[in-house]
Amino acid sequence: MSNRVVHFEIPCNEPERTVQFFREAFGWDFQQFGNEPYWLAMTGDPSLPGINGAIMKKRDPMQPMTNSINVIQIDQAMQNVVKAGGTIVVPKTAIPGVGWLSYFKDPDDNIHGLHQQDPSAA
Repeated sequence: MSNRVVHFEIPCNEPERTVQFFREAFGWDFQQFGNEPYWLAMTGDPSLPGINGAIMKKRDPMQPMTNSINVIQIDQAMQNVVKAGGTIVVPKTAIPGVGWLSYFKDPDDNIHGLHQQDPSAA
């Protein structure tokens, strides 16, 4: 199914400390994504409602927490966002072996991600 929130990102200044906090407070499991300052968060039993996400090093002091929406075709989704009154703030970017990612602002300036699964992305 598409057009559902499938991932969250929590940006922070000290990701290792934040990883430890969520591990201790909620029992989340983490796995670092390659050598990147990005830790995938497994938040619970996959057979129960909920989503997984990530803890990441902030790229900007004002970087907000974001949710990413899974889409079938990211280029079309980006066009739909603009047509509906949103703004693309990060263009389509490859996540090698995973898929494509873009970020947009809705009319109230909230930032969201678009994610298209595509293992051939490079």
